[in-house]
Amino acid sequence: MIPTAETVVPLIVFASITLGVWALLSAFEGRPSAGDERLRRIMNPVNGRQASQESIAKKQERFHKQVTRAADKLGRSLRPSDAEELGKVRVKLLNAGFRHEQSVAVFYGVKLILLLIGLAVAFPILLLKSGMSNNTITMTILGGAVGFYLPGIIVDSCRKRRFEAIFLGLPDALDLMVVCIEAGLGLDAAMRRVTTELATSCPILCEEFAIANFQLQMGRTRRDVLRDLGVRTGVDDVRSLAAVIIQAEKFGASIGSALRVQSDAMRLKRRHLAEERAAKTAVKIMIPLVLFIFPGVFVVLVGPAGIQIAKTLMKKG
Repeated sequence: MIPTAETVVPLIVFASITLGVWALLSAFEGRPSAGDERLRRIMNPVNGRQASQESIAKKQERFHKQVTRAADKLGRSLRPSDAEELGKVRVKLLNAGFRHEQSVAVFYGVKLILLLIGLAVAFPILLLKSGMSNNTITMTILGGAVGFYLPGIIVDSCRKRRFEAIFLGLPDALDLMVVCIEAGLGLDAAMRRVTTELATSCPILCEEFAIANFQLQMGRTRRDVLRDLGVRTGVDDVRSLAAVIIQAEKFGASIGSALRVQSDAMRLKRRHLAEERAAKTAVKIMIPLVLFIFPGVFVVLVGPAGIQIAKTLMKKG
């Protein structure tokens, strides 16, 4: 039996109203009344602003926990059972900056939620517009597919931004580490110094160094920490840096000299990347020139002549 609009639309409306009421009740659950908040603000005028900020932070944290819990429950059904595939997804999320232990389940839960939202939004609109047809089913499936693959696209975008930020900031961090090591500091102290000094210009790289320093303080070996740093960042230059430091410690070579060579190589690679992007600019600028600038120039230069020709032809006619 093929479902019709008369049987499907009431069910969709009922499900939407139910979900909306549930979301409102969950949002207002445990929320103090406006009178209580105002009375507390009057009784404590100094701490009123701080209390309001803390309440907003608590509400945001509560909402984040609810969304995470719901996405975690939904994502367990889609989470891959293969350990190798699960490890690839976890590494991908680590490279994008998502380090929570439930990030994989939340990722698949968000994909499932957006899939249902895409189907729920596209199907009623297309059904009322075109009726029940093959085109409606195809476009509904396409809307669900867009919602399903959207989190992966966002994660890939976050990965690319982090890769670029780490790649551009690593030569400066290595130069500072070389200066600190040649001044007599150890590698751990040099990493801590880099974390302090470059926290504003290279926050992502300093965050990764801070995690590595914390792992070293917890008693992990430097080899394992550096290898985890390369895997966690996903940048090939960081992996090669970890390998250089491990080999320098293994064979007793100077770490400062090894870091200086690595910094020079990475700085040269960054210069080549800048030259490559500068060379691509001339090609990329042709599109706005052809679409936006050339038509205006053509109208300004040829427009008066075209008007005069049109007037001449009209007089002769």
